Amino acid sequence: MKENFRLTIAQLNPVLGQFAENCAKAKDAWLFAKKSEADMVALPEMFLTGYQTQDLVLKSAFIKEAEVSIFELAQQCANGPAIGIGHPLSEGGKLYNAYSILENGKIKSSIKKQRLPNYGLFDEKRLFNAGPECGPYSINDVKIGSPICEDAWHPDIAETLLETGAEMLLVPNGSPYSKEKYNTRLNQMVSRVIETGLPLIYLNMVGAQDDQVFDGGSFVLNPGGELAIQLPFFDEHHENIDFGLT
Repeated sequence: MKENFRLTIAQLNPVLGQFAENCAKAKDAWLFAKKSEADMVALPEMFLTGYQTQDLVLKSAFIKEAEVSIFELAQQCANGPAIGIGHPLSEGGKLYNAYSILENGKIKSSIKKQRLPNYGLFDEKRLFNAGPECGPYSINDVKIGSPICEDAWHPDIAETLLETGAEMLLVPNGSPYSKEKYNTRLNQMVSRVIETGLPLIYLNMVGAQDDQVFDGGSFVLNPGGELAIQLPFFDEHHENIDFGLT
């Protein structure tokens, strides 16, 4: 049995609608993780398409290209660590903001965002359907819960993940910069850790789309809520994180 679980987090800058380029960045991150002998590499919310998509996500050709791209990425990265990546998902006639786990050449599972922000810069209730409650997914026998961005601000979602067996929380984000936003994020995530007793990885994207700036500043919290790792602001960065297994 392995004594640790290695997670690579990739704080990167996707470009809206540049599917090939975003997939190439994801594959480079996967190669970095593979060389590092990681079990999984994680990318931010809606990384495949770039964020925010606004009304582009309502175009069938855009969704089709996203669907083709995610399957091709899974096949190209079959022999190595699992990948967590955000993308739009059309299923059963509904559209979701999803986070999928790619492993062994396939889409292993897809988490659908439950709480859709509809204030300030966000208009997700008009664009997406709310996803159902879900439990954690398993990578090499480690159970990981991934509340997507806004979902992590709601204690009941983290509590459900804990009750269904999650051993850590990996939170993919597309959170724009604003003054004091980092402190707000940190305080909210510390609350989730204290409530659940689980370590938490907050992974944010960097870059800009129109008037929105994504500042990165990803971080990792220990089970007690202490800041264990802080990634830089406004820069792309890969980081390997080791979790001891008991």
